Amino acid sequence: MKEQFYIKHYCTIRNRQILVNDREVFTSEDAVFLDFSKAAYRHIGLSYPKFFKMDNLSKLAFLAADLVLKDYKSEENEVALVFANASSSLDTDINYQKSISNKAEYYPSPAVFVYTLPNICLGEISIKHKLYSENSFFVFESFNPSFFKGYAEILMKTGKAKEVLCGWVELIGNTYEAFVYLVSEQGQTLHTEENIKKIYRNGRT
Repeated sequence: MKEQFYIKHYCTIRNRQILVNDREVFTSEDAVFLDFSKAAYRHIGLSYPKFFKMDNLSKLAFLAADLVLKDYKSEENEVALVFANASSSLDTDINYQKSISNKAEYYPSPAVFVYTLPNICLGEISIKHKLYSENSFFVFESFNPSFFKGYAEILMKTGKAKEVLCGWVELIGNTYEAFVYLVSEQGQTLHTEENIKKIYRNGRT
């Protein structure tokens, strides 16, 4: 049984900047997340029209995951998804409540309602990358590296996944951050709690 696992690739999005494996791939002056995400989408060269219909949390997770899984050829049950944040889908919930309160509308917006669960972002990632393995979304008070390490390695040791995409994706209004990384049996950076913390903290102010 494999006992050592590695952080194969990772992406961080915060402070109007995107880093992949600590290398800057995009930066913007846009303070509004919606504008930032559109500019990032164009810069990265994505071609996925459904992106523009997603809520902001899904856009954030989708961008980070796509950069980590870029050129990745997946097979059924090969990559599991384990994501978490602190605010669940609160940003979308607020927008949905506004659609209910808007007297100009006869009914709440179903296009917004569909995103009032945080795990919907995992569905968007799975559809794009044809992933059919286990996926879970958790809510913690703060970033929890020990949980990511333990849960991902259990999935791999028990044969439920060959690799695991872990992600912390937090967004409220125009305050956002994403840290998404791929756990594998191959790589150069050991999947330790200390290394997870170190990579996550990189670039934070």
